[in-house]
Amino acid sequence: MRSLALLLGVKAACILLVSSLSRTGAVNNSGRWWGIVNVASSSNLLTNSKSVQLVLDPSLALLSRRQRRLIRQNPGILHAIAAGLHTAIKECKWQFRNRRWNCPTTYSPAIFGKIVNRGCRETAFVFAITSAGVTHAVARSCSEGAVESCTCDYRRRGPGGPDWHWGGCSDNVDFGKMFSREFVDSSERGRDLRYLTNLHNNEAGRMTVSSEMRQECKCHGMSGSCTVRTCWMRLPSFRTVGDFLKERFDGASRVIYANKGSNRASHRAEPRHLEPENPAHKPPSSMDLVYFEKSPNFCSYNGKTGTLGTSGRTCNSSSPGLDGCELLCCGRGFKTQTESVTERCHCTFHWCCHVSCLNCTSTRTLHQCL
Repeated sequence: MRSLALLLGVKAACILLVSSLSRTGAVNNSGRWWGIVNVASSSNLLTNSKSVQLVLDPSLALLSRRQRRLIRQNPGILHAIAAGLHTAIKECKWQFRNRRWNCPTTYSPAIFGKIVNRGCRETAFVFAITSAGVTHAVARSCSEGAVESCTCDYRRRGPGGPDWHWGGCSDNVDFGKMFSREFVDSSERGRDLRYLTNLHNNEAGRMTVSSEMRQECKCHGMSGSCTVRTCWMRLPSFRTVGDFLKERFDGASRVIYANKGSNRASHRAEPRHLEPENPAHKPPSSMDLVYFEKSPNFCSYNGKTGTLGTSGRTCNSSSPGLDGCELLCCGRGFKTQTESVTERCHCTFHWCCHVSCLNCTSTRTLHQCL
């Protein structure tokens, strides 16, 4: 009897351990696919669509089985995903260049560090901008003919107005959204608050790309007159997408995990959903960013939270804004140093064909946080 009780105890402990590990894995798998940005280069991708192996680098193991299947079914799309990630990372860094958190990245599979395991505003922006990056890049690649499974969006055809008609090659944003939803969202596991917020922010990124589509037209007529115009739908610049999401970041909604109770008629519980933490606030829209915990202190280095601190960051001594030394340096003060910089200047083109320049030296003053 004692040995049976011991055996049952060991079994229960093993079940708890496996359950704990699976929960941890679910958290860590969020955004795991971002790591392909470091390996999906033109040197290790195979272009044979009949297809042998997708990639030569073993780091494709960062992708789930479903994500690999999607790439296999859409030859050429891995290039678009990698390009979209590069664009998203570059935009994230630009949008937060003057903030205490400046979107730091690493060359490890955990591109954005430990911030993705939290539920703060910065986490929300990372998920939204990367989802938007994939949507944008895939939609553009379709219209460029770089992906075999999609083309331009030709659904708009015929007259569009009294003096214009639909034509040309519209960017296929619907395919971009659909693929991003299947590929990006498949890395999320569970049914908890983190799961719902990540999915919501992923969708906010995609909706931002779609909502900012603009109509472009080309004139036709004798001697350059605009008798008739041919029009199509064009993606916004990714800077426009980044600016919009940055505004949503500043006005992000703090949410809680809630449900509407049970439905007695159907004997089913209503699906879980997000509600504002403050009942006086309106529910977040599909394009709002959401979060559920306060941001960590980005002023100082903290290995536990993964924050690097602002020591050594360049600041603006004359600015009262977020890039100013007072705010960026968190009141620690700053040091000032000068350096001489030599640059090419007064360049002249000589026919034919070379350019001659002078070397100009100037003194630059830098302020760095202590």
